Formats: sequence, C-alpha cells, structure tokens
Amino acid sequence: MSKITLKAARVNSGLSQKEAAKQLGVAESTLYKWEAGKNKPNVKYLSRIEKVFNLPISNIIF
Repeated sequence: MSKITLKAARVNSGLSQKEAAKQLGVAESTLYKWEAGKNKPNVKYLSRIEKVFNLPISNIIF
C-alpha cells in the first residue's frame, strides 16, 4: 500500500477536521498542526490514529 498524508487519510475517511479531532481526543488546532507538518503526534496517539483512519501508522506521512 502506498503512503498518504494524514490530511488525505482524514478526507478519505469522510471526516472533517472537527470530527476527526474529536474522535482522536485532541483539539482541532492540534490536528491542524499535525496535518500541516508543524508538529508530529505523540506516541500515545498513534494507535488512535490507526483506528480512526483504519490505516497502519507506517502508511501515513506526517
């Protein structure tokens, strides 16, 4: 499987930033920073990201 950006994973899942942030348990601004490449998610969020976007973390570009 090819790698995709976090934003593409969210869009492919049909989620808005607000919806995805709520499911991940983070602020919208935090998700925005992850998607923009300004910050990377803490290790504790990696399994949540996998579950919400139904992708292995190794396929997501941060």
